[in-house]
Amino acid sequence: MSQENKTAEGFGMPWEDIYGYAQAVKKGNTVWISGQLGHNEKGELADGMEAQMKQAYANIKELLSRFDMTTENVVEEVIYAMDMTTAFEARKNFKAEFYGNPKAVASTMVGVSGLALPGQLVEIKIVATV
Repeated sequence: MSQENKTAEGFGMPWEDIYGYAQAVKKGNTVWISGQLGHNEKGELADGMEAQMKQAYANIKELLSRFDMTTENVVEEVIYAMDMTTAFEARKNFKAEFYGNPKAVASTMVGVSGLALPGQLVEIKIVATV
């Protein structure tokens, strides 16, 4: 992928520089959002699966807005969860609210045995298009 016409965004979190990655990258009409954690602007994780998931989706909305996009532009999500049962329960409580339609995107949920940070329960990766 050529670097030309590619735009990257981040939150200024220390791990962005330490590990060398962007929170989101736009090339052409597509935005790829890196796996979002349920952390606030200070990098602190929310408590519990549902709170982390809601914060991760809030972070996704913020990144989309930087590219003049909304959740209407999301075409795919991948959710990585430490506990699938808890994640399914948490997600069903607000997916329609986030997307406006519970069947709005292609979605995959994957159970994992570990994530990047201690206490992290979920990570959500997004693809959006114009």
